[in-house]
Amino acid sequence: MMNETVKVDRRDAKLALAYIYVAFIALALGGLAGLLQTLVRSGKFQLPAGISYYTILTTHGTLLGLVLTTFFIIGFQFAAISRTSGTLSDRVRFWGWVGFWMMTVGTTTTVFFILTGQASVLYTFYAPLQAHPGFYLGLTLLVVGSWISGFATFAHYARWKKEHPGKASPLLTFMAVTNMVLWLVCTLGVAATVLIQLLPWSLGIVDRVNVLVSRTLFWYFGHPLVYFWLLPAYMVWYVAIPKIIGGKIFSDSLARLAFILFLFFSIPVGFHHQLLEPGITPFWKYVQVVLTFMVVIPSLMTAFAMFATFEAYGRSKGATGLFGWLRKLPWGDARFFAPFVGMLFFIPAGAGGIINASHQMDQVVHNTIWVTGHFHLTVATTVVLTFFGAAYWLVPHLSGRVMTKAMNRLAIIQTVVWAVGMSFMSGSMHFAGLLGAPRRSAFSTYGNSPQALEWIPYQIAQAVGGTILFIGIILVLVIITNLAFFAPKGETEFPVAEAAEPQERAALAMDNWKLWIGITVALILVAYTVPFIDMIQNAPPGSKGYKLW
Repeated sequence: MMNETVKVDRRDAKLALAYIYVAFIALALGGLAGLLQTLVRSGKFQLPAGISYYTILTTHGTLLGLVLTTFFIIGFQFAAISRTSGTLSDRVRFWGWVGFWMMTVGTTTTVFFILTGQASVLYTFYAPLQAHPGFYLGLTLLVVGSWISGFATFAHYARWKKEHPGKASPLLTFMAVTNMVLWLVCTLGVAATVLIQLLPWSLGIVDRVNVLVSRTLFWYFGHPLVYFWLLPAYMVWYVAIPKIIGGKIFSDSLARLAFILFLFFSIPVGFHHQLLEPGITPFWKYVQVVLTFMVVIPSLMTAFAMFATFEAYGRSKGATGLFGWLRKLPWGDARFFAPFVGMLFFIPAGAGGIINASHQMDQVVHNTIWVTGHFHLTVATTVVLTFFGAAYWLVPHLSGRVMTKAMNRLAIIQTVVWAVGMSFMSGSMHFAGLLGAPRRSAFSTYGNSPQALEWIPYQIAQAVGGTILFIGIILVLVIITNLAFFAPKGETEFPVAEAAEPQERAALAMDNWKLWIGITVALILVAYTVPFIDMIQNAPPGSKGYKLW
């Protein structure tokens, strides 16, 4: 099943590491902004030198939500396709570098305009808040650069298929291709709103913007973005974790099917972020909420496959009883421990997501800090801890080094620190949200309102959690710097597990991209065509730009 290539080619490793280094620089800067935010919201700290709270809020969301994730994912996927489908061609590698530099220039441009106070429009950059044109230009370069990297991935996959007719593609390569298809389809929405609406508007070419259309296009992108973050974590869970613990992939075909279902059901569901948005009829909100709940199916398939893998491994080592297998897992190995803690946090994270997507329950928590607590569980815990766990073998594999016992111990401590910090921060965000505390807002007692005073203890708990998390960021930066530059030289494995039963024919059927992309497009057209026409035909006069900072 798996390709014989055991070591990623040095030139491919260099490309992958470039993306990963930028990701961790973004983690350092975005993490500092996050710490400052929680301190301000506690009411006990004021930002120096007239720095706006909304400037650091925008910095934090952009660097951690878009830059850290996108760079790490593309770096990881280049390494994964090189490892499982053979060394990248010079041409693919060249375009990988073009994508990298375009994304880096775009990121630098965007962050410059945020930090100079010209784009405090928050992570969602909702109109009618208007940023400097340079902010939108930087975002465009970031997205287009990622497209170039995506097409480089497709070119490598096409070459492998041509050289191996009648064979199923390697599982990791298939997963990377699925994730890039998802990314290319969903980023069309954000590219459309930035290029057609917001950039001409910020340049003064047009005077007004249709706010509902821009928000709809943003959430057409914003929700599948979550799955673009999540699917690489699933790649690690399905393919690397079984190898790390010494087991096998539960089912190759189930893994492929789960990824295809994520492609179908993650894009046509953006309205569940707009349940309180006027101008969208209840019927179309209902349609997209139903499609949202369909995504529970591949999520539960993944949970089943992972615990089946763990249990099969434990039983093979002589475990008895209902949960005896738990004792057999390698708890002292950070490569396993960090992603496993991420999996555990995904249970309350998923439950919160079901609440957010339910029309009636969303009325209670919509636009409260509950929502912020929810995505800090999904992205900032499940996904990020899995990425850290993957980095503990990926970075030394690519840099030709080995992780020492001391660094492994530090990585275990880092995971515990992260889990404790996030429990404090996200937990108190959930509770404060139920009491009505708003998201996206700096500290205020709202004229000593009794309701607002109830939130303050929770906001202090958020600052405690944020401080603990920042210690976790410092620890992971120490570990990654060591693994990249100072750890002893040596061979580190890129773990790729084999399937328990190689199901070549079923896996081969999954490579039918015309069918999968066709179904995805059909679902998007069903979910969006009628409401979108309605938004344009019955559009209000539109809004001028506002700069409230």
